[in-house]
Amino acid sequence: MNYSLRQLKVFVTVARARSFSRAGEIIGLSQSAVSHSVKELEHQTGVRLLDRTTREVVLTEAGHQLAGKLERLLDELHVTLREAGRVGQQLTGTVRVAASQTISAHLIPQCIAHSNRRYPDIDFVLHDRPQQWVLESIRQGEVDFGIVIDPGTAADLQCESVLAEPFLLLCREDHRFSRQLSVNWQELQGERLVLQDYASGSRPLIDAALARFAIKADIVQEIGHPATLFPMVESGIGISVLPALALPLPQGSRLQVKRLTPVVERQLMLAQRKNRSLSTAAQALWEIVREEGVHPEYFGRYFVSVRHL
Repeated sequence: MNYSLRQLKVFVTVARARSFSRAGEIIGLSQSAVSHSVKELEHQTGVRLLDRTTREVVLTEAGHQLAGKLERLLDELHVTLREAGRVGQQLTGTVRVAASQTISAHLIPQCIAHSNRRYPDIDFVLHDRPQQWVLESIRQGEVDFGIVIDPGTAADLQCESVLAEPFLLLCREDHRFSRQLSVNWQELQGERLVLQDYASGSRPLIDAALARFAIKADIVQEIGHPATLFPMVESGIGISVLPALALPLPQGSRLQVKRLTPVVERQLMLAQRKNRSLSTAAQALWEIVREEGVHPEYFGRYFVSVRHL
């Protein structure tokens, strides 16, 4: 049987007021609408709930029992809904955020520190994984949201760009490129490249740039973690293309970074499941990441310095 919450509220109000007209005044309905609602409830239950006289409304035994139980249930429902509303407005609890290794190392620490200062009762939990894992964890609802490299067409995600950063060239100080202020993409023709593998969100963008400039490079190594690029290049295995957020260079290394021209950038994006609302706490942390992205100088003087390479 399909009982509406409105029917139940109307019946309880009539039971308290002992009058259709007074009940109508309390809940803002006409007397006829109140009477019709109670008749519908009686029809659906198959039980007479009220005895009607010209002077008053009297509850039957079944009506008396139902009114008592409904009154308690409706009070409990009201309390439950009120508590749910409070929870929805609280800036407390655990928020799970996923990001790839480079983003985790150079953007997220400042976001966590910012969150701890502004929202000390929110527990910011970071999941540091490759891009493909991050995207899957967002889709599966394992995290509240993620920070990803532009995933391209993703109809099931809601994405918002927070930062654009350039790709740079990484080489040893004895490489011929070390004597140049910048390196044109075309100059990579035939060079031995050490690149991240396809678990990284940067790799498809680098491949697209190589294809765009018709470069046939010799990719000699594909590695999983961005930090591995530095020892690979320093060992003379090849040169590399890496995002600005991968800086700074290891202290004491014999490496250099050069600006690549024309500039090719990658977009860092906040991402959540489409048509799924964030909790109040998760929305607050989303805003913090957005703020940090708008002001990149807050999370790395190295990012600012590449503008002057």
